[in-house]
Amino acid sequence: MSGDLDKIDQRILKELAANGRLSIVELATRVNLTNTPCSERVKRLERSGYISGYRAVLNMEKMGLGHLTIVQVSLAATAGDNSLDAFNRVVRDIPEVESCLMVAGSFDYLLTVRTRDISHFRTVLGDKINKLPGIHQTNSFAVMESVL
Repeated sequence: MSGDLDKIDQRILKELAANGRLSIVELATRVNLTNTPCSERVKRLERSGYISGYRAVLNMEKMGLGHLTIVQVSLAATAGDNSLDAFNRVVRDIPEVESCLMVAGSFDYLLTVRTRDISHFRTVLGDKINKLPGIHQTNSFAVMESVL
């Protein structure tokens, strides 16, 4: 963590990372502060960008999207043209793509794709992912279990 953060700030961040719904009263108790200084610290951490937002973690299985696939994407070319920018723009329009990471290595992107089942994934791969601009090759890996 950054040198800008003292031990209390670090504890606040750790507590909020574990449970972003903690009330200021509960958070203050856990980090051994009174409510007002704790609230001020949280607001400062938000303003300075250490806390970029709060979100609910959804149970994708219950939502009918329990099939997770990792897709490696290689583009035909990445130097000198706008292929990376073009890919970056349009991949955002595929709702089944949960995350898209540009990586250094033997391929260009790692996608996590969330679908109902393998049949749904096959449709998304064929009709959406493989039609993205600049695609040279994809390799897909079905996730059997999420360990962490």
